[in-house]
Amino acid sequence: MSVDQRITALADRLTDLDESWRGVFHAVPRHMFVPDRAWCDAVDGPGHLIDRGADPEAWMDAVYSNAAIITQLDDGATEIAEGKGDYTSSSSSPVVVAAALGLLDPFDGDEVLEIGTGTGWTAGLLAHRLGDENVTSIEIDQAVLSTATENLRRAGHAPRLVQGDGAVGWAEGAPYDRIHVTCGVCEVPYAWVEQTRPGGVIVLPWTPRWEGGYLTVLTAAGDGTAVGRFYGGVGFMLLRSQRWDLPQLEGSYRKSSTHLDPRRVVRTSTGADIAVAGLLPEVYGAHADQEGGEFHLSLWSEDSDAQVHYAPDYKAVAVLQRGPRDLWDEVEAAYLRWVSWGTPSKARFGMTVTPEGQHVWLDSPDNAIA
Repeated sequence: MSVDQRITALADRLTDLDESWRGVFHAVPRHMFVPDRAWCDAVDGPGHLIDRGADPEAWMDAVYSNAAIITQLDDGATEIAEGKGDYTSSSSSPVVVAAALGLLDPFDGDEVLEIGTGTGWTAGLLAHRLGDENVTSIEIDQAVLSTATENLRRAGHAPRLVQGDGAVGWAEGAPYDRIHVTCGVCEVPYAWVEQTRPGGVIVLPWTPRWEGGYLTVLTAAGDGTAVGRFYGGVGFMLLRSQRWDLPQLEGSYRKSSTHLDPRRVVRTSTGADIAVAGLLPEVYGAHADQEGGEFHLSLWSEDSDAQVHYAPDYKAVAVLQRGPRDLWDEVEAAYLRWVSWGTPSKARFGMTVTPEGQHVWLDSPDNAIA
């Protein structure tokens, strides 16, 4: 199968890819931005190494699948063939790229700031659509940026590439019509709002500490704020300045129990996920199914943690909490508050960013949840 046929087949599967971007995908082929050896984060199976020299057909199959292709582990400290460690740079899944570009919806001639150059593929797509002179892409990792520069050169594009911290944006080129963010963001940096033209749009993967991640569209209101809503679920590597670690806590746990099934809290609705994340923005959560139908939920913050364990043979759910906060009690109250609102869906929630910070709201920006 030719490259053109592969791109056509991929584009046919991307329901969010409108005609204005379809030709761009052909003009800026993804394989020009993927290294010969990379880690395929497969959609329907385990991750695996792809090696163009050893198996060029399998390499091309992976590149033109809907998988994210991981190009760096542990900020470059771990060899890609290991496949273990933190993913720290990648070529994002084409389905996510298509969705984000569709939400970005630039006009001809729009000036775009991209946060996170990565392999350079999306910078190339933007540059082909809008012109090199209208695209600025910022990347914190010099090695990653150097590779992206070469990838873009081979693809025939030379947008402005900047080595620096994307959290502060690039004020020299402001204001921008669009800001395209390719890394997960827990707190939206206010610099991005300041650098967006009134009526301009920021498309970012909001990645709260609680469950999930969501493509989010914020529009600059012209009054120093940006407001918008949440769209499809996504998973992205975090902005480096917003990475988090497990706290190192000491002391005994307080034992208690609950009748609320923790599986309901994390699996009932993305609306519930957003409500909990909005009400408890500093609380992290991770969960896992275990043998015999058991289920474990871990919660933590900077100074507290909790362990919640469901076992099907017991009516009561075991709870262990430690630190000055009772994190499970807080999460339980937040979830039940969402229930009391009538279990609103994700579509009813939104976010506002101000100079003082950000908050989630229900139905209207005037109805902040707290």
